[in-house]
Amino acid sequence: MKLINTLLIILLFLFSLQAQEQSSIHSFTTKTIEGDVFEMSSLKGHKVLIINTASKCGFTSQYEQLQQLYETYKDQNFTIIGFPANNFLNQEPGTNEEILEFCQVNYGVTFPLMTKISVRGADIDPIFEWLTTKDKNGVSDRSVSWNFQKFLIDENGFLVDVFSPRTSPLDDEIVNWVKGTE
Repeated sequence: MKLINTLLIILLFLFSLQAQEQSSIHSFTTKTIEGDVFEMSSLKGHKVLIINTASKCGFTSQYEQLQQLYETYKDQNFTIIGFPANNFLNQEPGTNEEILEFCQVNYGVTFPLMTKISVRGADIDPIFEWLTTKDKNGVSDRSVSWNFQKFLIDENGFLVDVFSPRTSPLDDEIVNWVKGTE
């Protein structure tokens, strides 16, 4: 009987570890804007700002601030992941190639951009389903309200906070979180 109880405890422990990993952003795989496979697990140990982007939005100029934030803190275990999406008033109509060129030419973007996805609706990308569903992320039920919504992910891959599209990427709360002085 002791052996059975010990085995049950071990199985429960292993199951709980697996459940924790599944509730982390690190369990997802996506594709870069160039079409390469990107393992979100490669971000372990990094703070991450995930943002849905669009090239023809009133907030598009935030690319400049995002690039500035990235340049300042990229060597301090921080990164930004941009996900172009065309969910709001056809503000991201371009192809992946056109989006990448636009971002590089107009804003000098060097932070990672992923392939164009959907951030809401029936065809929502699994990463954004996780980001916006409390049962999956453990923190917040908060659908994407517009382009440039910001999701803060800690070093362990867990959602920490969500900021509105109107919030500047250089807002003190975001910068202090990146620096670890919040």
